[in-house]
Amino acid sequence: MASEKYYIVSSKVIPEIFKKVLEVKENLLTGKAKDISEAVKQAGISRSTFYKYKDYVFPMSEGLNTKKITLIVLLSHETGTLSKVLDCIAFNKGNILTINQDIPINMAANVTITLDISNLKKDLKHLVNTLRSLSNVISVKVLAME
Repeated sequence: MASEKYYIVSSKVIPEIFKKVLEVKENLLTGKAKDISEAVKQAGISRSTFYKYKDYVFPMSEGLNTKKITLIVLLSHETGTLSKVLDCIAFNKGNILTINQDIPINMAANVTITLDISNLKKDLKHLVNTLRSLSNVISVKVLAME
């Protein structure tokens, strides 16, 4: 599997469809739309288009100084797995702001972690790849950055 890369791109040059996906996300977040069906209709895109790109396009605050990131981590339901993830974040100088863990279903649980990354020892890519390499970590996705 090739290593995932992240880029910062001006909104002036990204395809219009990515802007519309971000519009859907914003309308859901702010309550301008009550559900995905309403939000995609407002933006003028299909649900399938939204689902195709939603996990790969996210807004960034003005400037390049990303301070917060939200990760969705899927963990095997094994003792100590979450502890290893949190230790890894702390070791890499990430400061955890919030943690939300779902009840395990089919021996796996989603954990949403928001952290301050302003003091990371290395870059975000390194942290994400390190988390992915931990035993019992099934997947790590970047949900949002600010």
